[in-house]
Amino acid sequence: MDPRRDRRRTDMNTPRTPRTRAAAHVAGREAARREFAGAPDGSDETPALSVVIPVYNEGENVAPTLRGVVEQSHVRPLEVLVVHDFDEDTTVPVVKRLQAELPELRLHKNTLGRGALNAMKSGLRAARAPYVLITMGDGSDDPADIDPMYRLAKDGADVVAGSRYMRGGRQVGGPLIKRSMSRTAGLSLHWLGGLPIHDATSNFRLYSKRLLNQVTIESKGGFELGLELTVKAYRLGLRVAEVPTTWRDRTAGQSRFKLVEWLPRYLHWYWRGIVGRVVTNR
Repeated sequence: MDPRRDRRRTDMNTPRTPRTRAAAHVAGREAARREFAGAPDGSDETPALSVVIPVYNEGENVAPTLRGVVEQSHVRPLEVLVVHDFDEDTTVPVVKRLQAELPELRLHKNTLGRGALNAMKSGLRAARAPYVLITMGDGSDDPADIDPMYRLAKDGADVVAGSRYMRGGRQVGGPLIKRSMSRTAGLSLHWLGGLPIHDATSNFRLYSKRLLNQVTIESKGGFELGLELTVKAYRLGLRVAEVPTTWRDRTAGQSRFKLVEWLPRYLHWYWRGIVGRVVTNR
């Protein structure tokens, strides 16, 4: 009898104790880390991926988000830029405390002017990696989707969207009118505008520096940045891709989303996306 087959049979018949299950879980995580491994954490080498997280007085609420990003993403070297507007932000001391545990974390002060858009723009500028992912500090995005997004970017995509409205994606919670308008915008841009993604309004996106170096950000405020960059990438003929994700409405803290104020800005890029198909097909 082949001793290797016999050994496999013995392993299959061995009871899985809590200790052996824990060891298997650790081994699996280490295998995933090796798949994405580059330079060791804390090195001065260029990161493989930069994650930008704009925050505003998140306090202790941000801790699970930061741990989730670092622990569930296996891309290394990794830098996580926590972008704050002012030194008194309640998020700052939490990040400083966590840096001993999570050396990937970096505090970055936004100097472009207060607000979500400027925080994201400041983070994009400060990011050192060839790929930059934006996620929110409120835990609404699923960090388990970062690795699949990175794989698509490494495979040539210049924008990778976390998509709530493609097969396998979903949205949990949030105001009905906001959910309905977001879904309508995403699906109509896909079917009428030809945008190769189903979710146009989420900012859970990964961008290549190749794209970021080619475009000038025109957004004036709010969260329409993801829609702008996706439309511009599509009109430039760059590859746009998506992965299914689950978005969950925040359970703590206060949202900075202002539907009435920002709707005209979304509509501007929505129509640019619709017109883009006409221009592209000429």
